[in-house]
Amino acid sequence: MAHSLDDILEHLKRLRPTAERLEPLQAQRADWQTQVAEYAEGFLEALPDGPGYVPSEEMGAGLEDLPIGSGPHDMPELLKSLAENVDRPGINPASGAHMGYIPGGGLYPSSLADYMVAVTNRYAGVFFANPGAARMEHMLVKWMASIVGLPETAGGDLSSGGSIANLTAVVTAREAKKIRSADVPKAVVYLTQQVHHCVGKALIIAGLRESVIRRIPMDDSFRMRPDALRDQIQRDRAEGLNPFLLVASAGTTDTGAVDPLDRLAPIAKEEDLWFHVDGAYGAFFVLTDEAPDSLQGIREADSVVLDPHKSLFLPYGSGALLVRNRADLYNAHQLDANYMQDAVQAKEVPSPADHSPELTRHFRGLRLWLPLQLFGIEPFRASLSEKIWLTRYFYQKVQDLPHIEVGPEPDLSVMMFRLAPPEGDANAINEELIRSIQQDGRIFLSSTTVNDTVWLRLAVVVFRTHQDQVDLTLQILREKIGELGLA
Repeated sequence: MAHSLDDILEHLKRLRPTAERLEPLQAQRADWQTQVAEYAEGFLEALPDGPGYVPSEEMGAGLEDLPIGSGPHDMPELLKSLAENVDRPGINPASGAHMGYIPGGGLYPSSLADYMVAVTNRYAGVFFANPGAARMEHMLVKWMASIVGLPETAGGDLSSGGSIANLTAVVTAREAKKIRSADVPKAVVYLTQQVHHCVGKALIIAGLRESVIRRIPMDDSFRMRPDALRDQIQRDRAEGLNPFLLVASAGTTDTGAVDPLDRLAPIAKEEDLWFHVDGAYGAFFVLTDEAPDSLQGIREADSVVLDPHKSLFLPYGSGALLVRNRADLYNAHQLDANYMQDAVQAKEVPSPADHSPELTRHFRGLRLWLPLQLFGIEPFRASLSEKIWLTRYFYQKVQDLPHIEVGPEPDLSVMMFRLAPPEGDANAINEELIRSIQQDGRIFLSSTTVNDTVWLRLAVVVFRTHQDQVDLTLQILREKIGELGLA
């Protein structure tokens, strides 16, 4: 239906005043900014004495009192609801008392970076659209490649986290090894029971659900056994299968174990396997002197996943993938479109969209670049070393508590321990213990099940975690063991 010019102008005149409400004036922006900044400062100031976990019966249900589309509401009302329903109940990943999973705490300069990114709304996917943003992310990729020891040919991408980074790596390996649909049933992937479950999801999403998955046996410290890997590859070749992908871990989630990367790399090379290292948690520990020597084998990988939102302490949404030969990454993900014909490519700086499934993407680089520039690298190195020493400290001290059994000596900053009572169902007792710790809330630990045995996990990764929090954890454990009648 055609519209007259007068009709069009009338609609534009009527709609503009309402539409312009989306552009608040400077005074309104300043008022909102002040309120949000005060809220953030109050949150940060409360962290040292605040809980690591807050049980909640409502579980954020108060948000339903503000149905979507019911506004406008004023900022104080919204911040009050945010505090009560989002930032109080559940786990507090920003707290040094959070030692249950593997976040990094969220560096403050990264929040300022995200604020600037959101205000300027820079698009970092294509070099043509924002050369500076693409160049910054390229510089960060090259820096990460250098610290893990990859060559100048390396490239990569800043992702939303380890899941997308691992998926991108699996797709790159599939394409580089020319695994087509008809080849999948004979294609073999090697990993262990301790590999992160996002790798399994990546294999499914990448169309490798019907590939042959070999779970390689581990040693007593839950590390992949190179001899068992070699034997399995030989058996598979004898059966006419096609070994093509080896997935090793640089810091598993359950136990923090580092596979013997230095001994696995030569096998991968001899057998022409794509050697992928999931170092989402542990790869950045190469910056320390305390990391196990086997971690140095990461330099031989074809692809490596690292998560700055874990062991570089950034906010969630900060992952990374590095690929030894950036041409493999480009060939697996680059695709042209007619509407993008103006996006002239710079040969020395690739477009991030050509190295990733993502086209529309957040400008993630600034949240890493800004704290690295403000702090330098040494505080990161020191904090990572501190986390290893804190875990070693806990590993020794927790054995002084009654009936405590520990898992393998920690490689990095994650370890397992459990109550081994003289009688009763040990699994049920450990489940009761972890519930009691979480309901207490002063610190947060988690549990896992390995080989049908329930273990408690200590994960020291938040940059705000120091000896005070570890000593408090030991104190609470002693209290809770006493409450169970096992002191």
